[in-house]
Amino acid sequence: MQRRYKTFQKGSGISPYIWSVLSLLPFYFIFQYSSTIGIVIGITLTILFFISYRLAFLSKKWPVYLWTCILIGISITMTILFQFVYFAFYIAYYNGNIKNRIAFITLYIIHLIGTIVSFNYHLVLQSQLFIKQLPFIIIVWISVILLPFNIYNRKKQEQLEEQLKDANDRISELVKMEERQRIARDLHDTLGQRLSLIGLKSDLAGRLITKDPEQARNELKDVQQTARTALNEVRKMVSSMRGIRLKDEIVLVKQILQAAQIEFVGEEDPKLANVSLFLENILSMSLKEAVTNVVKHSHATKCEVKMEQTEKDIRITVKDNGEGLAVDQAFETGNGLLGMKERLEFVNGYLDIHSDHGTTLMITVPNDVKQREKER
Repeated sequence: MQRRYKTFQKGSGISPYIWSVLSLLPFYFIFQYSSTIGIVIGITLTILFFISYRLAFLSKKWPVYLWTCILIGISITMTILFQFVYFAFYIAYYNGNIKNRIAFITLYIIHLIGTIVSFNYHLVLQSQLFIKQLPFIIIVWISVILLPFNIYNRKKQEQLEEQLKDANDRISELVKMEERQRIARDLHDTLGQRLSLIGLKSDLAGRLITKDPEQARNELKDVQQTARTALNEVRKMVSSMRGIRLKDEIVLVKQILQAAQIEFVGEEDPKLANVSLFLENILSMSLKEAVTNVVKHSHATKCEVKMEQTEKDIRITVKDNGEGLAVDQAFETGNGLLGMKERLEFVNGYLDIHSDHGTTLMITVPNDVKQREKER
């Protein structure tokens, strides 16, 4: 029972609970009816409506049609007998939460036609109470037309965003798995082979040390050389894992922006000359952080990435057309800019921020950081 309650609350939000507070409103119209039988009928229909409304949110497949038709029938009856039109707003909200497109369109049309018929009935009769609440009736009428589509599209958007998140998570896991397999293959093909060779030559040197000392020394020299070669290969592997080239990062950045429906403007293959992998790694991490901030915080529709290289420095400019960033609080909001600034300062670089019709980040590093690279 507790699980069902949570599911209902998650699917429909707090709106039904707010409307439950307003559920006394039908009784104002019902008790204006002169007949006792009519009052009993009105109270019964009101109770039946809220019970059916609750069951409608819990139903799936064909019961959706059943409960919605009951709700529409009660709404039309209440409108004709008691001039109470506000149940139509409840039904409009529920229709927007129907996931199946065919069911949504079918029930939307049925509800719309039923509401038009019941409203026109009182307009033709010129019912006094109905005419008095005409401004509210117009609001309900507009809600019956627009509210279901608004809620339906919002639910579809949330569903697509959730599917996109799940897909990105699966892709991330697959990438990690593939990277583990690649590392395992590289270690097996390089380090495993060298270690096997070292073991064989060590055993051979152990057997020859008394029989042929000179040959044993040669075998030990081969063991030393093989060990150095294996060490160099491991260093190369680790170096390639640590760094990423800018052109590869730009491909990833473009994919991230496309997934967030943000237009990417810029060169996909930057023409940078004589730039070390260490420096490109620093620039790549900074570029990734800048674009991540655009996706998360800017609400932009376009992001421009520009790269320039001079004799003295390399500059990357990331500009968006979003809401803009408070420059005086840029390094206090936990958006990663402080870490980017410290990373750039490590290579004598710096970060500039401007906020005018969006946010502009300028990442600048000196062209020659070999000394710093050696120190590192």
